[in-house]
Amino acid sequence: MQYSQKVFLESFSKAYTKEISVINSIEGLSLFLDLEKKLFLHMYAFELEEAKKVLREIIDLIIIRAEKLMIMYVKNYYIQLVAVMARKLQESQVPSDKVMAFNIASVNVIETKMSDAQFLQCADELVEFFVLVITERKKPSFGHQTVNKVILFINDEIETNLTVEDIAKYFNISTSHLSRIFREHTGVTLVEYLNIRKVEECQYYLRHTNKGISDISDSFHFCNQSYFTRIFKKYTGLTPKQFRDNHEYPNFKYNFPNESRAV
Repeated sequence: MQYSQKVFLESFSKAYTKEISVINSIEGLSLFLDLEKKLFLHMYAFELEEAKKVLREIIDLIIIRAEKLMIMYVKNYYIQLVAVMARKLQESQVPSDKVMAFNIASVNVIETKMSDAQFLQCADELVEFFVLVITERKKPSFGHQTVNKVILFINDEIETNLTVEDIAKYFNISTSHLSRIFREHTGVTLVEYLNIRKVEECQYYLRHTNKGISDISDSFHFCNQSYFTRIFKKYTGLTPKQFRDNHEYPNFKYNFPNESRAV
């Protein structure tokens, strides 16, 4: 077992032990379990606002008994919830490295946002991040199966230095044929889609971590920060710094122009 996985499981075990004592003391344990079930149903249905409301109901139940220890017990529950989320991501066949990245980023949010003023914002961000990762597992339904497989492959490997040549080699087809069928069925070029997915992924790191903009640019293999800024602004309308500073601005989410032709 890798060290990071071991630390993760140990922290989950400790948090769960503490948290379950609080939950068991709350009259109506079944209500708590029903709410948690409802939370995941909303998240899997991509119903963000409904999921956030349910998570706040769960937090209210914890706060009833936690009193002065409110922040500590809510934090313990968040750690427990992240562990459950990670397990459900694995069940949804999200690659292990991405599950671990989700866990690390989520714990970072918990550690940096757990204060009297921000613990509810922390809940919202955990929901948003989980839904973001789950959305990537939504299977595309274009009329060409290779195109559908390429989209899923890109979603899984977006943080590697992917090129059209790499993708074509992986699927054992020529770059020209791959480029043609991808544009024909999706309405965008493969190079454009690679940039689009990078921009979508970068948004989380800009808004929910302290990672430097140049480091984010490097992580997603943009040739330089200037090019990253230009591509990011092309799709979001803001520079990476403006996006980071403006939390009211909605996340950019791409829709294929040819989606209506999907079957």
